Amino acid sequence: MPSKPAPIKKAAKKEPEKKEEEKAPEPAPEPAPEPAPVEEAPAAAAEGEAPAEATESAAPAAESDAPADGEAPAEAPAPEPKPPTPPPPPKEPTSAPVDLFVEDKNDNSVTIIWSQPETIGDSGLDGYVIEVCKDGTEDWKAVNQDLQKSSRYVIKNQTTGDRLKIRVVAVNEGGRSPPVTLPEPVLVKEVADRPKVRLPRFLRQRFVAHVGEKINLTIPFTGKPKPEVSWTKNGTALDKKRVNVRSTERDSILFIRAAERDDSGVYEICVKVEGFEDKASLTLQIVELPGPPASVKIVDTWGFNVALEWTAPKDNGNTEITGYTVQKADKKTGDYFTVLEHYHRLNATISDLIMGNTYKFRVFSENKCGMSESAAVTKEEAKILKTGIDYKPPEYKEHDFSEAPKFTTSLSDKATTVGYSTKLLCSVRGFPKPKIEWMKNQMIIGDDPKFRQICVQGICSLEIRKAGNFDGGVYSCRAKNDHGEAIISCKLDVKQAVNPDADKK
Repeated sequence: MPSKPAPIKKAAKKEPEKKEEEKAPEPAPEPAPEPAPVEEAPAAAAEGEAPAEATESAAPAAESDAPADGEAPAEAPAPEPKPPTPPPPPKEPTSAPVDLFVEDKNDNSVTIIWSQPETIGDSGLDGYVIEVCKDGTEDWKAVNQDLQKSSRYVIKNQTTGDRLKIRVVAVNEGGRSPPVTLPEPVLVKEVADRPKVRLPRFLRQRFVAHVGEKINLTIPFTGKPKPEVSWTKNGTALDKKRVNVRSTERDSILFIRAAERDDSGVYEICVKVEGFEDKASLTLQIVELPGPPASVKIVDTWGFNVALEWTAPKDNGNTEITGYTVQKADKKTGDYFTVLEHYHRLNATISDLIMGNTYKFRVFSENKCGMSESAAVTKEEAKILKTGIDYKPPEYKEHDFSEAPKFTTSLSDKATTVGYSTKLLCSVRGFPKPKIEWMKNQMIIGDDPKFRQICVQGICSLEIRKAGNFDGGVYSCRAKNDHGEAIISCKLDVKQAVNPDADKK
């Protein structure tokens, strides 16, 4: 019967599907092909059932009938499995640090610096380990407890004179890098640096101070290890009672509490480091006020003049004399007055003395500190004698100031309004004082009360009070004296006042 093979096909079809569902979680092997339909087809044909084509067409129908038989619905095919994640690569250390060398060293420490490795990798760089061992051994010991983050390290607490081999290792999660080692062992000892005295600029020339002042000079220098400093004055050792010296690693201080003239001289500082030395010298000059001139005398007296001469002071105050000050005093009053200041010669002539007076003179010396406290005074006196001189005053010819009148400012034409006052002004000069006359239309005004005439210091004015219609015309001013006369004229125009009410009508 054609309907019998369907259950057989259906059972044979279901088993591989269940196997596939069970095997789906396993990622590695692929599912095997379905052998059931191929093997059962000939058997069905031998039993006289439907041909293979009917069997194949019946298989999908049987699958579609599966829910009707009460079986579970078929599930969706499982997605293809992802390939397995490869294991992470092993972590590797960095390459060795580079450029390791000694930056500085002293008697108990060594300072080294280096550069980071050229190849660091994905693991990064956590820090550095600094290791040392004495020369001749291989007993390497780390000197830093924690990883050093920077590329500089000071190896402290070492013994002076030891020779150390030094190396640096970079560390990360991959472990230690190959070390970088100094090519030669390092001797733990201060590096000798040639000494050099840095003499300040103001001490390269003569340093001048006054007696009693405090001297405090600082001289810086360089050199390693700490230089040995020594001072001398004029080639001999310093007097420690007068001069104090205090030296440090960087400078030396020369101190004098209260300077005296004996402290002047050439001071030399010498700085030594092992077999090297450097020297510098400075000149110290202590000065004070000079003494007075040794002597002063009156050489000659004539007329109203006195000639003086004096000699230089014995004590110049330890500096050159810059000049002299000469003063005179009248015997009657005894008060001294300066006649010469900052005078450079050793002789002088004092002039413009008063006849009949007796004079004394004194001379002070000067230097850069000032004028001497005392002066050299003349022993003799200079008396200016009276002589029989008749004074004849010069004769002067009296100047003739006579001058004819002349107007220096002319009259100007003017215009005025009826009922308003106005003034005419001009100026005139002449000697003797000229007589002034005012005229209107060639007629002398005289003492008319309508007009007011004033002439003060050559300024002439004519005031016309409340001018009327008939006051217009030509006004003239005439000035005359014994040497002549002058006349000037102007025109006065009197206008009618404008009545605004008349215009409105």
